[in-house]
Amino acid sequence: MGFNWRSPILPRVGFLVITVFLFGSFAQRGDVLYAILFLVVSGIQVKLLMEYLTKSNSNVSAFFDTLKFDDFSFTHRADVTDPAVYQMERELNDAMVKLRSARREKDSESLFFKNIVMHVGIGLLVFREDGKIEIFNSAARKLLKVNGANTLQELNEVDVNLVNAFRKLKTGGRELVRLKVGEEIVQLSIYAIELTLRGENVKLVSIQNIQSELEEKEMEAWQNLVRVLTHEIMNSVTPISSLAGIVEEDLKLHLEKQQDGPLTLDQLQDIHLSLQTISKRSEGLIHFVKEFRSLTSIPKPRPTQFDVKSLLEEIALLHKKELSDNNIQLVIQIYPEDLTITADKSMIEQVVINLVKNAIQAFDDQQTRTIELKAYVNDKSKPVIAIKDNGNGIDPEAMEKIFIPFFTTKKSGSGIGLSLSRQIMRQHQGTLSVKSTPGIGTEFFMRF
Repeated sequence: MGFNWRSPILPRVGFLVITVFLFGSFAQRGDVLYAILFLVVSGIQVKLLMEYLTKSNSNVSAFFDTLKFDDFSFTHRADVTDPAVYQMERELNDAMVKLRSARREKDSESLFFKNIVMHVGIGLLVFREDGKIEIFNSAARKLLKVNGANTLQELNEVDVNLVNAFRKLKTGGRELVRLKVGEEIVQLSIYAIELTLRGENVKLVSIQNIQSELEEKEMEAWQNLVRVLTHEIMNSVTPISSLAGIVEEDLKLHLEKQQDGPLTLDQLQDIHLSLQTISKRSEGLIHFVKEFRSLTSIPKPRPTQFDVKSLLEEIALLHKKELSDNNIQLVIQIYPEDLTITADKSMIEQVVINLVKNAIQAFDDQQTRTIELKAYVNDKSKPVIAIKDNGNGIDPEAMEKIFIPFFTTKKSGSGIGLSLSRQIMRQHQGTLSVKSTPGIGTEFFMRF
């Protein structure tokens, strides 16, 4: 900004310099009367100059006070005759108008987003580290059956475990909480994320009632289980009942004729074959029941920290002959090489063995057969073990059923391997998922 030569300060300062000079001249010559006169004039000039500067400073100070106290209703005078003051007043007024407009837009946006948060269908709760609640939207109040709350402590009346879950969850943490609200049992899914609001740490918690979804999935699971159980049991019971009826009919005819003589060789062979088949089907049914029992009695994990590399190498050695007989190449990739996992090693080993066996049986007429065992840390800093093959892949219809107990696409097999493996991963608070493309291959992911 250039120097303003038309500023009213210049003539004031110039006139003050002249009066001071004249005061000095008369005082030096001993002319006391004129010296006193110009001294008074100089004092008046200093007073007027100070008032002018104070006025300008007061206008600027008033502008900053409006910012400090968040009051944008003040308007500066625009009827002054001084050009410099008029220019400053006008610029201050323009700045005030812009600030007022920005505040209105900010308040409008704040109200808009506040209405969205308050009326969104998912329960939202925002609270500070000291437990003070900043946001408690309508959906959250409806889920917890409360009219409102100012602190987390007030929600202890709803359920203490729920409040403890709110406090302990970290960013990305998720937990299921079952509680009784009034006369209703609800299953809440809680997800948390930590944020910073006006320089203070706060936590945003989303709350959803997934009771109806769980009941629907539970009913679907029971229907699938009953369907599979019915199918397996009928497959065994039907021939047993049929053959028992045939044997019973043959013996009945023999008794009705009151034949005391021995059965013929053909009759004995038929009865023996029937009893043999009944015995095999009975054994198969007993085996099926034992498999079902093992599926429903998974022991609790005993977690220890173990090296993933040694685990995968042991499994590769265990299947060395089978891999060689089937002309399959097994590749192990681990990053970092010293990756460790805290889990029940024997149970995790069983899951990997199940998945490797499935991969070995996934090939048909492929010339190049490869199974990859990979271990790494994902973008959430969680360890992952992946088992990938370039076999036949899984049909889209079967993809939806492969984790259902006793469902299998193989000619031989109980159909509980994948279901058991998924249950083991759930026992470790992890997941077992799959992606597959028919004709290209399949990859299972064990996420911890």
